[in-house]
Amino acid sequence: MLLTLASISAWASTQGTNTGTVSPTVKLNVTVQSAIQLTLGTGTGCAITAGGGTDYNMIFGDVDALAINGPSCGSKFAPTTLGTTNAAYYSDYKLTPVFAGQLVSTNTLNAYVSANFAKANLAVVQSNSAPVTISDLTLMSTNAGAQTSVATNAVSGTSLTRYIGVSVTPANAAALTGADAATITYTLTVQ
Repeated sequence: MLLTLASISAWASTQGTNTGTVSPTVKLNVTVQSAIQLTLGTGTGCAITAGGGTDYNMIFGDVDALAINGPSCGSKFAPTTLGTTNAAYYSDYKLTPVFAGQLVSTNTLNAYVSANFAKANLAVVQSNSAPVTISDLTLMSTNAGAQTSVATNAVSGTSLTRYIGVSVTPANAAALTGADAATITYTLTVQ
């Protein structure tokens, strides 16, 4: 005679006689792992939304090198010298780094333009504090090996306000108008 054991459940039981109470125990076993998260969110300017071919999306709308178009969101700086210097459109946004189970809380938050605008008259600009003039917005790095510093030793769970935008040069050439997009990659490192 052949016996096949399809499925046997194993459990422990606690039994008692001449009693109305039993007290079984269970041990919970876990392996705690370190965790890290970085969230981008809307500030008071342009909305940060999910998707658009990346984790997040921010739409500035129509921009021009003379700052004639009003921003659909955020703010703008007109060129210092019309037809010679750049205009800039920018917005604040929120970054919230969260980390737990790390050996230390020392951290860096960096960013770089990982896919630049195709149009030569556009560049990503940024600032870690509220810009007062157009010169407060600086070019964001396009080099993964030399990224722009966004924060150092940020407090876990605390939102940071930063500023990002696009600089438009007054260049004249074919193919410098129309839709375009750039992608920024952020890197949070806790070590």
